[in-house]
Amino acid sequence: MKHRIRYIMIGGFLGAGKTTTLGQLAARYTERGLRVGIVTNDQAADLVDTNTLRSQGFDVGEVAGACFCCNFDELMGTIESLAADERPDVILAEPVGSCTDLVATVIQPIKKLFDAEFEIAPYTVIVKPSHGRKILSGQGRSGFSPKAAYILKKQLEEADAILINRIDELAEDEAEEIAALVREHFPDTPVLRMSARTGAGMDALEELLEQQGDFGRRILDIDYDTYAEGEAELGWLNSSLTVSAEEAVSLDDLLLGIVQRLQGRLAENEAEAAHLKTIGLWEGFFGVANLISSDTAPELSLPSRCQVRDVDVIVNARVACDPALLQQLVEESVNEVCGSLGATATFRQTQSFRPGRPVPTHRFADAT
Repeated sequence: MKHRIRYIMIGGFLGAGKTTTLGQLAARYTERGLRVGIVTNDQAADLVDTNTLRSQGFDVGEVAGACFCCNFDELMGTIESLAADERPDVILAEPVGSCTDLVATVIQPIKKLFDAEFEIAPYTVIVKPSHGRKILSGQGRSGFSPKAAYILKKQLEEADAILINRIDELAEDEAEEIAALVREHFPDTPVLRMSARTGAGMDALEELLEQQGDFGRRILDIDYDTYAEGEAELGWLNSSLTVSAEEAVSLDDLLLGIVQRLQGRLAENEAEAAHLKTIGLWEGFFGVANLISSDTAPELSLPSRCQVRDVDVIVNARVACDPALLQQLVEESVNEVCGSLGATATFRQTQSFRPGRPVPTHRFADAT
């Protein structure tokens, strides 16, 4: 008899740290001798997250073109393909950061339709301090409209547990402030603190995810008009390009420079960044730079320490602005940084759009 696969889905708003958390968990489970499959998700192709995790040696499938809820059959097909050679013990799933209502549209359908195949771990949602503090406190300008903020709140509302990430960047009083806000809004939900980057708090998260029980039961009372309008306020861009130079340039300077230049351009246009990510891939090496909000510093999250003449680069940008303006600012920023380094960029493919209205494949309003 085939064993049931442990399905672990980690949600959270754009830039919360889902990919880094999944990478940490995958490494820990692999060290324990467990077989791990990862499924990433995006509204478009060319996803930095997929390439980042694959570059770390993990078995990764991607559901592109729609969220898990609107592409449920492809989610299950992707999991099946990951199990084609050897059935995994654990599936780690990372939904799109602008999606919510995932208990009713993903977890409950798995429980009702594939109960013999999967056991469900506690559904955990990550909150990032920068936008979480602004939105939950209701004070100051968050950079997002109330409709976009509605999505973040609904994500947290349906969680079995809430993870406050990036505690390595917070003073104790700042971490406690965010924890108090979360407890105020969601008093019945366990709260954990962690740093996906340093590994602090990951033991407690791993212990939480191993709990047995009837999880994924918090069905939302949700307004799909508000949800759809909130998603549609975000400009979405995925771009793949090749950068070439006669003399070798620092890949890390290139990646970080693009994010820094784009942050400045967005500030000039009063456009709030939900998340910016760049990855450079060169002969088995890779580097990643990102930005998680307009008022935080860009960071080189995974340095490559490589000098390159030709390199493939992917840019993902999720910003509260018009997609056409976003594409213009990305292309200008890339070209300016390349020019400063004596390099040239050739754009191969760019998708820039607003997400369409979510139309789930299934939605079960009662919990199994």
